[in-house]
Amino acid sequence: MKVDLMTGGLPLRTAQALAVDAERAGFDGIVVTEGGRTAYLTCAAAALASQLDLATGVAVAFPRSPMVTAQNAWELAQVSGGRFRLGLGTQVRAHVERRYSAEFSPPGPRLREYVMAVRACFQAFRGAAPLEFEGEYWSMNLLPPTWSPGPLDVPNPAIDVAAVNPWMLRMAAEVADGIHVHPLNTPTYLETTVVPAAGSAELIIPAFTAPGDTSDEQEQWRARVRAQVAFYGSTPNYGFIFEQLGREGTTDRIRERMRAGDLDAMAAVIDDALLEHFCVSGTFADVADGLVARYGGLANRLVLYSGGTAWQQDRARFGAWGEMARDVAARTETGGR
Repeated sequence: MKVDLMTGGLPLRTAQALAVDAERAGFDGIVVTEGGRTAYLTCAAAALASQLDLATGVAVAFPRSPMVTAQNAWELAQVSGGRFRLGLGTQVRAHVERRYSAEFSPPGPRLREYVMAVRACFQAFRGAAPLEFEGEYWSMNLLPPTWSPGPLDVPNPAIDVAAVNPWMLRMAAEVADGIHVHPLNTPTYLETTVVPAAGSAELIIPAFTAPGDTSDEQEQWRARVRAQVAFYGSTPNYGFIFEQLGREGTTDRIRERMRAGDLDAMAAVIDDALLEHFCVSGTFADVADGLVARYGGLANRLVLYSGGTAWQQDRARFGAWGEMARDVAARTETGGR
């Protein structure tokens, strides 16, 4: 099992500094989420500063044409020497339609076709087939040699898809190389929902952790995770993950407090017993043990959700996170399922 860290898009020189430190600390790679900054440029900066594996985790698909996404991925595969994975997701309707001014519905079929269109671009770039893609949402049939980036001397980038519900998981298993599991995951959700639908697709699983040498340090991370679980848990489509734990109505309670603008009350809905399903806590050694027990033999890549935050918060303490990552990777060398 490879162990990566997660970060949002960063100022480019900061991204390079993180990559250098992450490689030195012993992480296998960096997974870059997309928010106010693009995931692609952060990956490019990291590729120029390190030999780490890199992935968008995930980049928003629909605001970009499949051709633009394919070109970005192609260049990142080249500059990284084949160490780049293209992770794609839908985002939610409000952001796609109101922030990006792009089409959203129907998200599942649209993303399925998007992946197929990107693969068609890859084949055309290699000269393996002319660009002839005709779909319901995208059609492309023009790629003169002048406008093609040309073949690579490394394999096509792997394409991974973010999926939560069973339909999306099955779709991802059908058309993608890997599945980005949502950070709001539990052992119950992984066992009952993800694994049965994932087929042979690789699983890239983010993990919430709260490591520390003292109880105060651990509790600081637990507070961050508690707030993050509440934030994700406010999405109605994710409510079934709480229901699998016998916690019906959790999302409704979170949303009620969200409407009141009370962030502390939102987090308080996630009590200690519920938090344990989502977060591995304890000393760094305890957390390493917990990650091996929870994800060993299941994840192909384990992503420490708070790894990038830990680096930004205290670079002097970052080495302990890297040591934990190396320990987990060494004890799970046989990989995922």
